[in-house]
This record gives sequence, structure tokens and C-alpha cells, in this order.
Amino acid sequence: MATELPHGSWPSPISAELVAAGGVGVSGPAADGDTIWWSELRPTEGGRSVPVSAGAGGDGPVDRLAAPWSARTRVHEYGGGAWWLGREHLYVAEWSDQRLYRLPLSGGQAPAEPEALTPEPAVQHGWRWADGREHPDGSWLATVREDHHRVGDGDKTEAANEIVAVPTDGGDPVVLVSGPDFVAAPRFSPDGRWLSWIEWNHPAMPWDATVLRAAPVFANHRLGNPVTVAGSQDLGAGATSVVGADWTAAGRLVYSTDANGWWNLHAWHPEGTESQALTALEGAEIGGPAWVFGLQRWVELPDGRLVVAVTTDAVDSLAVLTPPAPGAGPTVPTPLAVEDLAEVGGLAATADGRVAVVGAGPRSLSSVRLIDPDGGAETVVRPPDDTGVDPAWFSAGEAISYPSGGPAGPGGAGGRTANAFFYPPTAPGIDGPAGQAPPLIVMGHGGPTAHADPALSLKVQYWTSRGFAVVDVNYGGSSGFGRGYRRLLQGTWGIVDVEDCINAAVWLADRGRVDGDRLAIRGGSAGGFTVLAALEQSERFGAGTNLFGVADLSALAADTHKFESRYLDGLIGPYPEREDLYTERSPINHTDRLSSPLLVLQGLEDEIVPPNQSEAIVAAVAAKGLPHAYVTFEGEQHGFRKAENLIRSFEVELWFYGQVFGFEPADVIAAPDGAVGFGS
Repeated sequence: MATELPHGSWPSPISAELVAAGGVGVSGPAADGDTIWWSELRPTEGGRSVPVSAGAGGDGPVDRLAAPWSARTRVHEYGGGAWWLGREHLYVAEWSDQRLYRLPLSGGQAPAEPEALTPEPAVQHGWRWADGREHPDGSWLATVREDHHRVGDGDKTEAANEIVAVPTDGGDPVVLVSGPDFVAAPRFSPDGRWLSWIEWNHPAMPWDATVLRAAPVFANHRLGNPVTVAGSQDLGAGATSVVGADWTAAGRLVYSTDANGWWNLHAWHPEGTESQALTALEGAEIGGPAWVFGLQRWVELPDGRLVVAVTTDAVDSLAVLTPPAPGAGPTVPTPLAVEDLAEVGGLAATADGRVAVVGAGPRSLSSVRLIDPDGGAETVVRPPDDTGVDPAWFSAGEAISYPSGGPAGPGGAGGRTANAFFYPPTAPGIDGPAGQAPPLIVMGHGGPTAHADPALSLKVQYWTSRGFAVVDVNYGGSSGFGRGYRRLLQGTWGIVDVEDCINAAVWLADRGRVDGDRLAIRGGSAGGFTVLAALEQSERFGAGTNLFGVADLSALAADTHKFESRYLDGLIGPYPEREDLYTERSPINHTDRLSSPLLVLQGLEDEIVPPNQSEAIVAAVAAKGLPHAYVTFEGEQHGFRKAENLIRSFEVELWFYGQVFGFEPADVIAAPDGAVGFGS
């Protein structure tokens, strides 16, 4: 017979320490022959990012970068593409100084000392490097460089993003491509005679309107006249986004474009006249928003087939595509059965025709697996972190769709359908009080152009194993549902996302699945903005947790990094021309509508949402006399990476909900310093 305990007070083996320790971020992968490489972001090592390699036969894994070195780049602030493989070297952008280094691929088990390739900048972090590739002859690299040396020389001067040639013998870098506001994905054709790249300009984001270009490569690091392969700079009705471009062994440039409303694969050859559609999916897509460098949703096998990651309703799967013959119409990928997979983080092909997959599933955290595309045995190269927790504690995400598009309440909402994943409280041998529905935590993902998926997340299970229900909302504007859904947030940020979060809670409460009197909402970054806006637009929520969220949109428009400096043009409107909308939508201007306790968590080195945003909302809440707590973390940027800070953030949030909803957590948690308005 199950033990009855108040929701929120259930003892759980999924501790805050486990959430932090199990939070190793696995990304990549890459392949060097039959050696598999990937990257691990380790909270227990101060957020250090380490390239790791292992043989396909099972030997390894081996760290290829010794402490305290860390392969992380600050280009675009979100980074990605901080290391890549050449014929004989590993190339790394080092976090501490942002210079580019190289190490030999060979050399046994011990990591070698990195050798600097790029000069020391005149200002700290003045040159930042990312997303490079080695020329087939091994003599130079083409890489993205973000130059901050001129920032501050004049009004609104911003960093320059360029594609630069870096000689591998240590010679002076040479600019190859300049002029566009942003560049990404420099990739050489197999014979080294062509270089391709993706570019875009303000105010577009890379999922709005990008252009794929290619240019012939001449001697002495010179490029010929570029050819426009696909895409557009026009943000009008015909705007298209190109992502994931790279070359096949046969010299075809394969890329994804959302010209039909869904990211589909196309191919172009320098000797051809126009591109060929390889797929024409609708309701699913091969591509995703390029928040970071190096994301790849397809990989070529030695026999010319492609293995692709297909996203359908925010859930990933794998498929095998035999490219159609030149001139033939598009074809349909054949699904590849892979157990326990819902999120694909990257793909790479080995010399023996297998595919290295970084991915996670509903029952396991991220791992690196070798998949036989013809249905053979699977090999686990890097197993998922062992939580030590019986899977019976894991709540399975249920995909839900519900009406939204208007005020919640009697009569319901209408106008569109929103999507989410619902997780009921789950703990073996424990139930809540008879006849009592559980409290609900509404989660809004960051971005906001991103999406939640049902892969196992200890950050969700931390709550469900303690007696909370969780709904992870893919509000209008989320990726994973095609361009039309992704564009729902254009001009409506702070409206559509808020409606969809509120209506998710109301829809679940109306069906008796959660307690409508105990609703909380939490979110980070863009999700934090949604939290604040929802608390002001609805009285349904009894508590809110804002993690480094936006409070003042005008301040964000005036004080953020280059990559997102014009993001709000699309989400709200051009600034300062539509300053009225920024004022109207900014939570800091409507604190009189707040009536719920608030917890605010903030990294003090955050350059994307600076601390002054959180300080402003905390001051307003304090002036109104609402119960609140403000917790800051030294040395953290946009999102928390250090284990001790992750632990404290989760414990404080649990303490906060206990104070608001009247339960005593099973965990012993010290109240945060400076918490105001709560009981003892």
C-alpha cells in the first residue's frame, strides 16, 4: 500500500547534487577514421569543456585536453564549434584567453601541451574564434573570427564577424570574408577548390533569413567571386533560412532550407546550374535553429547514403536517406529504429560505415552510441551518466495539445493549438493525499526560438519525484513544428508565449490533473521574461521563479551582445521606432499587477541578460512588499555551470515553493540570505 505524503514533501533519490553531477553536457561528435570524439561540459570541474576520444572498438575514453584548459568560445556568446579535427591536429578555442590553439592527434594517453596559433589580442578576448575547418592540404584553416578591438570607438560600434584564414605554421591571419553582420560554417569542398559559408545581416536571426554562398579558392588564401547557392536576405513573405551546409565526398554541397515551411535537404554542385531537392518533408524537418555553431543534422556514410536527424513535433528520430540521382525528384528517408532516443545532439560517420550519435531518450541521459544504419548491433561508446536511480522514479513525458490564443477562463481559449509535454508526479510507493491533485510547475523554455523535448531531464525529475506535476510548454514561436509555428512569436513576444503557458495550466486544472490553486511558473532567460509577464497578466499563478530573465525590454535592446542585438526587432518591433511596444511589454513597467511571491536567480557575469535586469525587478517587488528572494552567483554567465551553484539554485527553489504552498521539504535546506516576507 502506498504511503500518503503531502505533495512537495516526498523524499527523493534525485537530489540537487545528483542534478548537478548528472548534468555533464555531452556534445559533438566527430570522427577520425574509427576514433570517435565528443565534448563534455563538466559542472564538477568548474564548467570546463573537454574534448574526449575513444576507439570504435571500445578502448578509451581519453581526455584530450588537460585541466585547466577548456574548449569554449565566446563567439556570439553562446559559442559552439570550439574545437575541430584536422589531419594531424586537434584545434581548440581556449576559454580563458579565447585564442586558437592546436594539439597533435597522436601522442598516447596523456594530453599534449597546446600550441598557440593566433596572436595575443591587444584587448582581453579581443579576437574570438569558432567553427573552423582545415584545408585539405593541411596548410591553413578557414574559421570564424569575432573581432572586438573596434568596439567602443564610436556610437553603436559592434564586433566584426569575419571568416579568416589562419596558417597552421603560425603565420598572420588573412581575412577571407567580411561585410555581412554574421558568418558561419566555413566548409571546404573535398578537393579544396571551393569554400562555402552561411551569412546573414541584422535584423534577421539565423532561423529567419540566411544566405548560403560558395567561392573558388585560389593560391595565397584568396577567394574568387562568390556564388549565391540558396537563401535570402529578405525578411518578407519569401524569407528562407539555410542551415547545416557541408560537402559530400562527391563534391556536392548539401544543406537544409525551409523554403517549403519545413527544413529540408537540398544539394548543389559547382558545375551545376541549380539546386536539387533531396527531401520534401511536411510535418517534419531536418534542421534546427542555429543558436550555437557546429550543429549538424545529417552525415554522409562511406557509401554515399545520408543518415539524418528528423524532428517531428519537437521529438527527434533517425532515418537513412539514399540521395536521388541528379535531376530526379525528392525522396523519403527510411526510419531507423533506435531504442530510447528523443533528442539528437549531433552525428558523425566512421570509416567503417557506422554513425556516432550524441543523443538522449526518455529513460536515459545523453550518451555517445555507434549505430549500424543497416540494423546491426549498437555499441555504446560513452554511456549515459549513471544516476543510480531506479527508473521507476522517472516520470514519462506525455505530449499534449490544447487550445490557446485568447484569455483563459470560462468558455476556453481559441484561435490556435499550443503544444507541451506533461509529466505527472511519480515516486514508487508514494502518493499524495487522497482526492488531492498535485501542484503544477509550468516551465517555459529559453530562446524563445527553441523547444522542449521529452528526453530524460533530471531538472524535470527533481520536481516530479517530490510530488509536483510539470508541464514543459512549447508555446507558439517554438522550433520543432515548422516555420509557420516558429513565426507565431513574430511581433507577439510577451503575448503568445504567455497565453500558451497560462492556458496549459488552466487546461490541465480544468481536467483535474493538477490543483488549480497551486500553480507555479518558472523559466530562464527568455523563459524568465515569460514568467514575469505571466505573473502580471494572470492571477492564476501562486508563485514564480525567474532565472536571469528579461524585465526591461528597452534596456535589453540597448545593452546586450551583437548576436541578439536586433532579435527583438522581430519579436516586438524595431527599436526605438516602436519604443511604445517595448514599454508596454516590459514587466518592469507593470509591477503594480504583481501579486505572487517571486524568486529571482542571477549570474553576476551574465552579458546576455545583465544583473541590472534582475535587480530592477527585485527592487520593484520589494517596494510592493511581496514575499521574494534574490540569489546571485559569482562567476556565472548566462546559465549556471558550476556544480555548487546548480545545487544551491535547485534547493533554494524547493525551499521557496515550500514556503508558498505550505509544505516541508524532505531535504534540509538553509533559507537564502535576504529572503523577505516568508515565515520561519
